[in-house]
Amino acid sequence: MSCRLIMVLTAFMLFFAVGSACAGNENHPRIYSGSTSNADFLKSVNNVEWKKQLIQKKKENVEKYLEKCKDEPEWLVSRLQMNWTTKHTEVFLHGGKFSHSSGKAPVPTVRFSGTRDWATDYRTPSIEEVEPYFDDERGMHLENKKTGEKEWVHPSKVGFAIERINQSIMSVAEDAAFLYWLTGEEKYAAFAEPLFLTYIEGMYYRNAPIDLDNSHQQRVSGLSTFEVIHDKIVDYLAITYDFLHPYLLKNNRDFDHISAVFQKWGDQMIKNGIPDNNWNLFQANHLTHIALALDDDENYANGKGQQYYLKYTFDQSTERQWSIKEAVLAYDQNTGIWPESSSYSLHVTSSLLHILTLLDNVSNANELANYPVIEKAALAAFQYLFPSGYTVAFGDARHGIIPPENFELLISYYRKYNMKEKELVITGLLEQLIDMGEYTREGKDLFDLFFYTNQLLETDAAKTKELSKQLITPAFYAPNVSLFIQRMGEADQAMMVSTVGTFGNHSHVNGISMELYANNYVLGPDMSKGPSYWHTDHREYYSQFPAHNTVVVDGVSSYGRMRGYHPFTLDNNYPAAGEAKVTFDKVSFVNVSFVEPKTLSDQQRLTAMIKSPQGNGYIVDVFRSRKKSQSNQKHEYFYHNLGQSLELFDGNGKRFKLHATDELGTAHGDMKAYDYLTDKKAALTSENVNALFTLKREGQSDNLMKVWIKGAEGQTVFTAQAPKSNALSKGTAPVEMLGQKIPTLILRRDAEAWRNPFAVVFNPYMDGEVNSVLAVDYPELEDSPDAQKIALTHNDGKTRDVIVANASQNDIALEKDFYQKGLLSVIRQLDEEKMPIFLFLSGMYKFDYKDWGILAYARAVNISIERTEQGYVIQNDQPVAVKIPFYEGHKPVQLKFYKNEELVEQRQIFVNRNNGAQVDFRLDKAYEKVLVVLKK
Repeated sequence: MSCRLIMVLTAFMLFFAVGSACAGNENHPRIYSGSTSNADFLKSVNNVEWKKQLIQKKKENVEKYLEKCKDEPEWLVSRLQMNWTTKHTEVFLHGGKFSHSSGKAPVPTVRFSGTRDWATDYRTPSIEEVEPYFDDERGMHLENKKTGEKEWVHPSKVGFAIERINQSIMSVAEDAAFLYWLTGEEKYAAFAEPLFLTYIEGMYYRNAPIDLDNSHQQRVSGLSTFEVIHDKIVDYLAITYDFLHPYLLKNNRDFDHISAVFQKWGDQMIKNGIPDNNWNLFQANHLTHIALALDDDENYANGKGQQYYLKYTFDQSTERQWSIKEAVLAYDQNTGIWPESSSYSLHVTSSLLHILTLLDNVSNANELANYPVIEKAALAAFQYLFPSGYTVAFGDARHGIIPPENFELLISYYRKYNMKEKELVITGLLEQLIDMGEYTREGKDLFDLFFYTNQLLETDAAKTKELSKQLITPAFYAPNVSLFIQRMGEADQAMMVSTVGTFGNHSHVNGISMELYANNYVLGPDMSKGPSYWHTDHREYYSQFPAHNTVVVDGVSSYGRMRGYHPFTLDNNYPAAGEAKVTFDKVSFVNVSFVEPKTLSDQQRLTAMIKSPQGNGYIVDVFRSRKKSQSNQKHEYFYHNLGQSLELFDGNGKRFKLHATDELGTAHGDMKAYDYLTDKKAALTSENVNALFTLKREGQSDNLMKVWIKGAEGQTVFTAQAPKSNALSKGTAPVEMLGQKIPTLILRRDAEAWRNPFAVVFNPYMDGEVNSVLAVDYPELEDSPDAQKIALTHNDGKTRDVIVANASQNDIALEKDFYQKGLLSVIRQLDEEKMPIFLFLSGMYKFDYKDWGILAYARAVNISIERTEQGYVIQNDQPVAVKIPFYEGHKPVQLKFYKNEELVEQRQIFVNRNNGAQVDFRLDKAYEKVLVVLKK
């Protein structure tokens, strides 16, 4: 045995007399095993193949290192990242990076991390590649990812390499300690002990880092890393200690230093961090491990034992560590949404379930029952999903699945407390992920081994499918993250638009942005975050306006990123958010407004999805933007779409000629994000044009997005290549697009874009299949210049949709036989028929179309009138007066009122006393379905 290892173990022996007195006689292990014996555990998993395989995998890995240590006992210990020679006690930071260390301890001390930024040009070596007892004044000796050559570099340039090596080694120690408990073979304990004790002793003599700048960094640093939330190694240490405890006790090891290190770590977690976001729960997870590893408070002179740290985890808040009791109040209690972007929100729920599972395993006190919002949040996650089953990306989030562990832990909890009906529900939802091929029950770590149920119950697939539909509503609004989602259609015809502002944590500087789903992919994606939050790509591009589907003012629109306080205002929408069932399903829309703070510009976005007669659909986007001042102004509409090519065509289908340009960049006064655009081309035109994005996939038809663009005087149309989207995954984009540049369409106005807004129609379809849209025009309303009219002809050449969008529900649009005081109208009609197929009106006070009339009683009304074989079906959300004309002998004679598809009332209809060819009637309140019966 080398002198280094002897020194470490001797230091523990020196304090044995005191340590044994503090150890207490409380039961260990307990964190994972609870009251389960190793024999009972083996019996329970004996017939569970995935658990047996995980145990075998861990055993083989530990045995591999045991073999290396046969002839060289310190082989693995020597790979720990320690101050082996220098034995420094003090760590100094500067600018979020390791600066230097100093001081002298009696034993080697634990090295601190290199930098807060994980993005690095250097590869973290495997355990086998680590040089033994490495401690060199020249820095780290690592392989450059770009050159493949090893270089000497300062630790501040190596990202998370130092702590990742230590975590990898300590995870092996954790597995060895578990195998000691499972098998009783002391070779595993003898192998794990020096790894554990060397690290513990090295941290005992190492002090918390000092930030030389005394900046924000000082109050977020952990003991081993720049952020307390990344101090995951303390979890490995706690589990290793828990399983190894009988062996340490048997061999008279010192417990004073062990408990002191856990207490120092717990105090650092309480003192440092960020209390009002996901950090708080990650810290709470570490604190729970620390608390459960320690014994009762009375066993320690300072009183800092299990009860002390559990108190600060669950019940008592501090400046930097809010209690879970207080933290869960951040959930929107109505929607179950956490106030951070989607990925972070989902993992907060995972963390809470993880924490409560650990606590309940020791207390057996039905801990989850105290926090019902956590169960609600687990189901609310379904509202984030695209039709493909992947989550939306806004802010720093990426497209992914709902974490399977959320379901696994709820299933275990329901099984433990005999809640079979709830267990069946959650099991069915988990099986959907399994059926998608996105999840296999094979287990990743010891936690899964102990807390995932051995076998899932058999479920009813049909019931689960129906439940899933109820969990995902056609429209959903989460105000605490400024997110509105609208969905339409199913399977290949499914469409979805996610509209997002900037609110909550991990948000971006994106104004009113959107993601667009159609043709089974997120064709109009968000970009997500860059390589890291500190990387220039993230600061300059990914978190900024031009990386999103939005409108930029004067090339400089901006405000604070990460902590967003600029939500949109939800002005109008249909259907109502959260309604599981919608009577009229041909139109969905949202209208939101926002003031861009950098340029003090008013912005408003109305985005509607409209179903075609064939069942697929198109998306209308009307974006208004204007500076409040009368100064010169510039507005640019950005849209990114998946594809390998982007082409422009004129109204006759002729390819539009573009020229290369050096515009869109800092040389022209634009923000730095514009410099990330490449292959820029432009054309100045006042005409309507079409853009065609083509997405090619091997062995499949081309996936096409045709964009019908309204012309405007002095409008410049650009095409460009934008950096790759980091949001995309194999479930939201074809493999051909992963990691590839994104074709981008940009429309520029050197004038306000409010009275004459940006107006486009997104028309997704598959090559070789019927395109439901034949033509789109943007007729002017001469007497109503603020109104935006869109006339769309479907592929039969006869069915036409006319959309009129005002800037507000108080504005007026009018022309011959048409009057609209209200926000939005959509009329579908066949050329040869006088009767419209449907009328959809929203935010409407008064509407006249030929001999049709709608008049709200008090509040502006949302109303749809759809022609069916039985007559007209009406749905309204406010009291309203309705006038319907006679058509070719079709005379309205009766009203039938339905609730939950059951007839509840009937009324007679009378002819309008002022117009003998028209009936009128009043609907005194909101109705989900009214049938106007026609006499033929």
